[in-house]
Amino acid sequence: MKAKKIISGMLGLAMTMSMVACSSAPAQDTVVNAGVETEVVVETAADTALVNEMEKPKYVFLFIGDGMSYPQFQAASDYLGAIADDDYEKALPSTDYETREGAVLDGPVKLNFMDFEVAGSAVTYDSCSFAPDSASTATSIATGEKTYSGMINVDITGATPYETIAEKLHEQKGWKVGVISSVNLNHATPAAFYAHQASRNDYYEIGVELVESGFEYFAGGGLKKITGADENQTSLYDLAENAGYKVTYTQADAEAVTSADGKVILIDEHLADSDSMDYEMDRVEGEWALSDYVAKGIEVLDNETGFFMMCEGGKIDWACHANDAGATVTDTLALADAVQVAVDFAKEHPQETLILVTGDHETGGLTIGFAGTDYDTYLDTLENQTISYAQFDEQYVEKYKENQTSFEDAMKDVETLFGLKMNGEEGDRLALTEYEIERLRTAYELILTDYDADNFTQEQYVLYGTYNPFSVTVTHILNNKSGVDFTSYSHTGLPVAVFADGVGAEDFGGYYDNTDIYNKLAAILEVK
Repeated sequence: MKAKKIISGMLGLAMTMSMVACSSAPAQDTVVNAGVETEVVVETAADTALVNEMEKPKYVFLFIGDGMSYPQFQAASDYLGAIADDDYEKALPSTDYETREGAVLDGPVKLNFMDFEVAGSAVTYDSCSFAPDSASTATSIATGEKTYSGMINVDITGATPYETIAEKLHEQKGWKVGVISSVNLNHATPAAFYAHQASRNDYYEIGVELVESGFEYFAGGGLKKITGADENQTSLYDLAENAGYKVTYTQADAEAVTSADGKVILIDEHLADSDSMDYEMDRVEGEWALSDYVAKGIEVLDNETGFFMMCEGGKIDWACHANDAGATVTDTLALADAVQVAVDFAKEHPQETLILVTGDHETGGLTIGFAGTDYDTYLDTLENQTISYAQFDEQYVEKYKENQTSFEDAMKDVETLFGLKMNGEEGDRLALTEYEIERLRTAYELILTDYDADNFTQEQYVLYGTYNPFSVTVTHILNNKSGVDFTSYSHTGLPVAVFADGVGAEDFGGYYDNTDIYNKLAAILEVK
């Protein structure tokens, strides 16, 4: 798409240079803004400056799906395609090709960012591993520097700090900055945009740096270790209020926040496991999602100078660690909903906005395809899961041990919450086989004992990781019936995608190191 636009100079300059304009043809240039190639007729020196300014965004959104690589967003995309294509799914007994006549797969449904104008890939290794952690990879994205796993914005000695893109924009350009996460605001990924610590586990010290950053907007999960490791230091929330932050703890108070409040920290009212936001699967109607915090962030940060917003979908990673494919898919979709808020903003500021969507690393070794389903996948089966592994643990499994509930009674809850049936009819994809029932029974008998995951045998660790044996066996079986599987409870070395849309997006194509996400962004924004 190509449009022609004439930029007229200021009236005084136009009059002064009118004779020059009459004696020679105007210069022309071509710029690309929000996917629109625009031929610009440059009439004055002032116009040249305007053209140069058009090539630089002043509103930048960076979305990071923690643990999100190609398998996570493709599984979410395939899931949407599957639930919209049930007639085809029902016509697929695994190898009876004759019954497939007339059944045509429409395919996946793209998530919004999968349709961005530019797509690239970034390698994620850090200074000590090809399967890195969030601290080091977020450091690379935020500063363009490699470091060891577990370190945040410092070199491998821990002595030399690295300045982040957010800090540079805040200090050098006077931009407002926002940091959002569905997990703790002093967790590794959000911390990588304002903190400098040799250990990601120094949560109190990271929280102090959050307060000292002076960034205008923080929102999402609660802070960890708010009074320090020994619980004897001033509360981080008190420090924040003393530093001029307005801190809210209820959704009603968050809704009332405006840009007039200055610096704000919005803690989600409905904190769940480890004081994070709820998994999208567990979120109830009316409860704020990640997208709501992005919308409020725009309201707080919007100004004529510019703003930078980093939003992390942190629970994608947590779901993948636990091998919960259902929660992985729904939290990936929640991130896409948050991206849509930025997309809608960009429609109103098409020549001023850049949106990036990427991951820090892949978690879990998720793959689409499973030995037990051959060439078939049934991702719509995940729709039967109505609760995350974390809430199942908290609301149900803890009571099973306390009450010594029978296996048969526990399996009634499993059927209600996950769809898996002990007495399912033949041909029902959710009917459990004898092999699957025995796996569940073995895991269930283990949770009724005083088991210690730290002392699992090799076989037990492969089966359960460090998670509740019964819960993780339930999700493993549902995953496999859906035609997906995990290889790990940890991170892997897969590259991540980098999607870009808007002003400067064309620079993010190709295959490069994750440090180049920072390098490309810093070059576009002209920070030192």
